[in-house]
Amino acid sequence: MATKKKRPAPKKKAAPKSQKAPKKRMPARSQPETLRLRSVSLSLTSTDLQRSIAFYRDVLGFMMGDEWRTKGALMGVELHAGAVTFMLSQDDFAKGRDRLKGIGTRFYCGTAQDIDRLASQIKERGGVLDQEPKMMEWGSRVFMISDPDGFKLTFVQES
Repeated sequence: MATKKKRPAPKKKAAPKSQKAPKKRMPARSQPETLRLRSVSLSLTSTDLQRSIAFYRDVLGFMMGDEWRTKGALMGVELHAGAVTFMLSQDDFAKGRDRLKGIGTRFYCGTAQDIDRLASQIKERGGVLDQEPKMMEWGSRVFMISDPDGFKLTFVQES
């Protein structure tokens, strides 16, 4: 009676050294463990929500997200630009109607887009820049603009 010889299983080829990912050792985490965030979203209080929506959507180019309503009245919105979320809410004026906003605050918005082109498009859509695009001492090209409530935004071209 003839018996079949078992063939050995084919050996797996090792990936060439150039394709192997080097093993990376992560540094030990400090103890107690430090805060590690994955995202940030801004929430701004608006004196006139419709005016602020028009500025962020129509002038800067944000996209509309969720809306929040109370008894049918629009009280807030979520706006998106790439991976960034801004939330705007209607001020209830509990702290007064003449309260100054944005004092001592500036939001740096990083983009890979051409900063000069972006500034030009914003101006074409009615935006008034606080500062035209320019190179800063630290080597970044930026322009600055304020929203209708005085919140300051600096757009930074990232490489």
